[in-house]
Amino acid sequence: MLSRHRRGASVAAALLALAACTRAPRRTVERPPSSLVGARVIPRLGYTLQAGAFAKVENAARFAQALQVQGLEAAYYGSEDGLYRVRFGDFATKEKARARGEALKAAGVIETFWVVAPNGSAPGAGGRFQVHPEDEKGLRASLVETATGYLGVPYLFGGTTEKGFDCSGLTGAVYRLNGLKLPRSSQAQFEVGRAVDLDDARAGDLLFFATNGGGRVSHVALYLGDGAFIHAPRPGQGIRRDRLSDRYYQRAFMGARSYL
Repeated sequence: MLSRHRRGASVAAALLALAACTRAPRRTVERPPSSLVGARVIPRLGYTLQAGAFAKVENAARFAQALQVQGLEAAYYGSEDGLYRVRFGDFATKEKARARGEALKAAGVIETFWVVAPNGSAPGAGGRFQVHPEDEKGLRASLVETATGYLGVPYLFGGTTEKGFDCSGLTGAVYRLNGLKLPRSSQAQFEVGRAVDLDDARAGDLLFFATNGGGRVSHVALYLGDGAFIHAPRPGQGIRRDRLSDRYYQRAFMGARSYL
């Protein structure tokens, strides 16, 4: 199996050198350090907190940013009732999560909160993210559903703010809302993933691109299957679907990574 992967990497490197823009996306190119190949290295979230119910996504994003100032990683999402809510923090026990929630409530940062179990269940959360971590098929479906919920949200380079997500901020939020912690940057996400051939990539895996030219990853998208993906393309554009058959993405494609 490893020899087949090495042969695939050699072929991909040759394609990169030729820069043949009309060819299909390269199957595998750069690989992470050998110690990470095949490893499931991204940690799972512990207990988190959920707060807020906003009619406007801008207000939910602004609230998430305020929590980030408090040193808490936060992600907002649209729930089935049409309101936007925020999940944040990572706590080893329910008691620690509740204690932090009470402290934020006493300080006036939040008004009310729910403790969210590691499997994503919480009172008032709806069924959107209630997927058992070991159910890979269900988890992949939930990753796609979560990403689809962001379609049309504005892009902004640098992370989650009141104006939206950058590319790796989007993928990080999608995974976080499903109980998995990705590194912040697209390059770091690329390095910790398990390399997979594009033919073997599945919905919920991530696709990486060198959109700035050269051989360094600068963009990431969430794969939907059948050549389609969701991503935050560039400032001034909303989160959208695109396809690997697009000539631009064929030229920039660097490889696929799985975390499940």
